[in-house]
Amino acid sequence: MAKKTKASAARTARRRKDTVAERKPGRQRSQPPAKRSAVASSGAKAILRRLRTQLARALERIDELQALADTDPLLDVLNRRGFERELCRSVAYIRRYRASGALIVLDVDRLKPINDAFGHAAGDQVLKAVVAALSRHVRSSDVIGRLGGDEFALLLWNLGEIDARAKAMALEQAVDRLRFVFRGRTVTAGASAGVAMLDAHAEADLALQEADSAMYLRKAQRRHEP
Repeated sequence: MAKKTKASAARTARRRKDTVAERKPGRQRSQPPAKRSAVASSGAKAILRRLRTQLARALERIDELQALADTDPLLDVLNRRGFERELCRSVAYIRRYRASGALIVLDVDRLKPINDAFGHAAGDQVLKAVVAALSRHVRSSDVIGRLGGDEFALLLWNLGEIDARAKAMALEQAVDRLRFVFRGRTVTAGASAGVAMLDAHAEADLALQEADSAMYLRKAQRRHEP
């Protein structure tokens, strides 16, 4: 009986030894240091390229969102926020480099009656035609913005006061010439424009107030015109 017990214990010990031997991993050949360094460098470069691509896409998306935030969705011109930002940048440039320019604020005279009589779809059609007319009379370097409702602003570069006032009158006439037919009736919109000059002493907010006040004076004058 003792012999059988010893033989069984020996077999159990051998099985345990074999199991441990099977679990021991075989020796792995290590890569040379230079090769390990090359592999790590290649992986780091791939990660860097991927991060650069992701960053470029994120910056593009930020630019797209910024443009949307500064653009009037109906007319595809700058909204008030976008225009005021551009005006501040331009005034800073004018003050620094002794450049010149003009700010024109233009109000569509009869948009509210058109909206009331024919609906906002008709008013939207008028606004689109007004923007198209303004765009035909300014240069690509000039800036058009919608301040809100029926009020627009134009930033014009390198104009003296005489030319700026002549341009304001030309813009009024361009809008005056527009004709619309709604429900069989022909209507006109009309416009009034005020001017503020931009020079080395200009301030953006004050220039906007000055042009806005001049526009209301012009609107009052036009009520008495034939």
